[in-house]
Amino acid sequence: MRTLVIIPTYNERRALPDTLGRLRAAVPGADALVVDDGSPDGTGEWADEAAGSDPQVHVLHRQSKDGLGRAYIAGFGWALDRGYELVVEMDADGSHRPEDLPRLLEAATPGVDLVIGSRWVPGGAVVNWPSSRQLLSRGATTYAKVALGLGVNDATAGYRVYPAATLRRIPLQEVNSQGYCFQVDMTWRVHTGGGRIVEVPITFVERAEGESKMSRAIVFEALSRVTAWGAQARSRQLVGAVTQALRRRS
Repeated sequence: MRTLVIIPTYNERRALPDTLGRLRAAVPGADALVVDDGSPDGTGEWADEAAGSDPQVHVLHRQSKDGLGRAYIAGFGWALDRGYELVVEMDADGSHRPEDLPRLLEAATPGVDLVIGSRWVPGGAVVNWPSSRQLLSRGATTYAKVALGLGVNDATAGYRVYPAATLRRIPLQEVNSQGYCFQVDMTWRVHTGGGRIVEVPITFVERAEGESKMSRAIVFEALSRVTAWGAQARSRQLVGAVTQALRRRS
């Protein structure tokens, strides 16, 4: 199946060459799309050079740093316009090991609507992560499971495979979440649409190059939006239950 791996970048000049090289070795049949948000460190220029020497590498330049979610939405649109059948999310910093991707692609069988590379299922692991980051990640997923009723162990995970058909069913123009929240948002949309989600264990490795993009604003956005979505979902359930009860009485 025609596969595109989307790699969003902002100031990843030091990390991207190794990640892209390992990706091309691990899954040589897949194409790669670097979505660069106007990195001032030369990431976009290096990606252009890589694309010039490898026809399976492509670059999408955006004018400014506009967030992870919007970078992926732009990449999704690029992929769908060109007829790719499987679309992969992958970090540029090496935390998502390209060597794990073949197993994720193998799990994307007919009838599966989303494959998540999960840190928090049996066989999954994290390397070089402080306990505070592990607690934050586990806590965010647990909160999303409780608030939204998600039956997923790693809703914030960013290593994913989407069949093109799944992305076409989602109104992507309405998705404006970022960071952790973007991943939860997309998971919830697949879940509420009746999609089948499969988790594959991966080993997540903390970046060795560059700086993390995690911030308090990203955490706050996820907390506030998931809370609001959960309240809306429960309100709809309550209205539905009351409506059914009234119908039974009438």
